[in-house]
Amino acid sequence: MSLALAPIRTAPTVSNPTPVAPGALRRIAGVSTAQAAPAQTAPAAAQPAAPRVRAVPDGTEARGFVLYVGIDEAKAVADGTTLHRIVEALRKLTAEVAPSAETYAAVALAPEGAGGRDVDVVRLALQDPAALAKQREQTGHDDTDRHPNGVIIDISRKRVLLDAEPAGLTYKEFELLQYLVLREGRTIDRHELIERLWADDEEAPSERTIDVHVRRLRSKLAHYQDIVRTVRGVGYRFDRHADVSIRQASTPSPDVF
Repeated sequence: MSLALAPIRTAPTVSNPTPVAPGALRRIAGVSTAQAAPAQTAPAAAQPAAPRVRAVPDGTEARGFVLYVGIDEAKAVADGTTLHRIVEALRKLTAEVAPSAETYAAVALAPEGAGGRDVDVVRLALQDPAALAKQREQTGHDDTDRHPNGVIIDISRKRVLLDAEPAGLTYKEFELLQYLVLREGRTIDRHELIERLWADDEEAPSERTIDVHVRRLRSKLAHYQDIVRTVRGVGYRFDRHADVSIRQASTPSPDVF
């Protein structure tokens, strides 16, 4: 807000001036008695403490939040949009409201024809603790493993068991296997793997590096390594075998959007 200052007018010189009462002098100068009084400033109000998120217990701090959006691709098209446009709109809004905020989007995957409300499927897929607890309560059983022989690719828990023993995959090795598993039967070229799995890395690997990652993954799959097949000149493909079990029906793992 700007303040406009009126030009100062000087009184004309008068010979033999008549004494003027102080109050009249103030009126001549255009300043009222109230204006002449010194301004009194109100004491600064204490800044209220930032409100705490109600669900955050003492000794912890809120570092962000999750907004579950339940909508499949067909419903998005019917609404005249796409999942990608929704994500970009939410990211744009977040940047406008809180420029310092960081965002990460993931799409929840479920088998075709899976029932239930979209938002409930999303919460289960993204491992929402409250949704998982509700599912256990409704089904009346825990998820205790009974390990059969063969390969168990547990996408919901991010692990691989070989004949009941953990395969010990690194995070990136599991992400690579998961990417192929969720696209069963489709050959994925090396460029797509780099673009989707290393998009956030400062230095993207070369296609030769992808081959190294696949060799390390296969070595940890031991005698089940042929579930990841090489398609010469193209890329890699996951083929399901009779001794491979994939756990993702109720809590499929998200893919990077």
